[in-house]
Amino acid sequence: MNTQKPRVVVTGSTGAVGRQVCVRLAEEGYQVLGLDKRSGISLNPEVVLETVDLAVADLRSLLNGVEVVVHLASGVQAHDVDEDPGHNMLAVAERLLAAADGAGVSHLVIRSSAMVYGAWEDNPVPLTEEAEIRPCPGFRFAEHRAALEHLAQKWVEKNKGRSASILRTAVTVAEERPGGLARVLESAKNIRTEEGDPMGQFLHADDLAEAVVCVVKNTFNGPVNVAPDGWMSSALLAELSGPVPRLRLPAFIARLVASIRWQIGLTDAPASIVPYTIYPWIIANDKLKELGWEAKHTNEEAYVAGYEPKLSDQLTAGSRQRLALIAAAAALTLLIYGVVRVFRGSHED
Repeated sequence: MNTQKPRVVVTGSTGAVGRQVCVRLAEEGYQVLGLDKRSGISLNPEVVLETVDLAVADLRSLLNGVEVVVHLASGVQAHDVDEDPGHNMLAVAERLLAAADGAGVSHLVIRSSAMVYGAWEDNPVPLTEEAEIRPCPGFRFAEHRAALEHLAQKWVEKNKGRSASILRTAVTVAEERPGGLARVLESAKNIRTEEGDPMGQFLHADDLAEAVVCVVKNTFNGPVNVAPDGWMSSALLAELSGPVPRLRLPAFIARLVASIRWQIGLTDAPASIVPYTIYPWIIANDKLKELGWEAKHTNEEAYVAGYEPKLSDQLTAGSRQRLALIAAAAALTLLIYGVVRVFRGSHED
């Protein structure tokens, strides 16, 4: 009797999550082919890696005989604001799904984000998979993930024998690497508004890899949240993030300052991410736990694992106070600069 497990293709196989997914699936007996634009060294002799550009490669031939595709190579970063990166990567996803269609792939796994729920004042805590998808307008990262989910759902609807696991993840970090989204959120949180303080959820890359293995083994169909149990309060998050001076401003000023900081290159956090630093987008993990998954790292452990020491960690209380005053003066200067630009622009028109 043939008990050989299916062939699996993993895109984004050299990333922190992709590497672990390839290793874990091979350990479970799957035949694994990893695809990535960057070259990499296989961490398991049973894993075959190929350097491939999904935008131009012959994907149909690469997917021949493959039953499962795990798509982790999104290519859209949290600091992207232009339409082109998201559009191009969606075109790549469409290309991959068309090849999967022709090759007879039966199961798809995509990495989405809890950010597709949006950060809204009326969000329940925590959000379940039944919550409405409504990413905050203008934040390309979340809008791209929502569009990617739509493509996956359409792919499933074309054939009743197909399934797609859509992983809506909390902010993911790896050992000593907070990840792009975590860095951008941290930068955005330096400007606080009077509307509220963020709660936090942090997912270790190894736990996300285990979630991928779990949904592959269960051939799970539909969206599923991926996060450790519970969440971190704003007070605990502030304590763990170290003694970083943060401004608290009226909401409209905070948004204006965030926009100006972005425009003049003082931060890689676009103003469209600001709602995610104010309103809740905490997710429940009950559905994934019912499949047998359990996080090995708590929110706190994941956050600390990916924490990057800052210069401010070494400052005295007096120095931090002076730095906060300097930051306040800088914010006021930015505000005046922004108002002047708007005023001049209106007169030039």
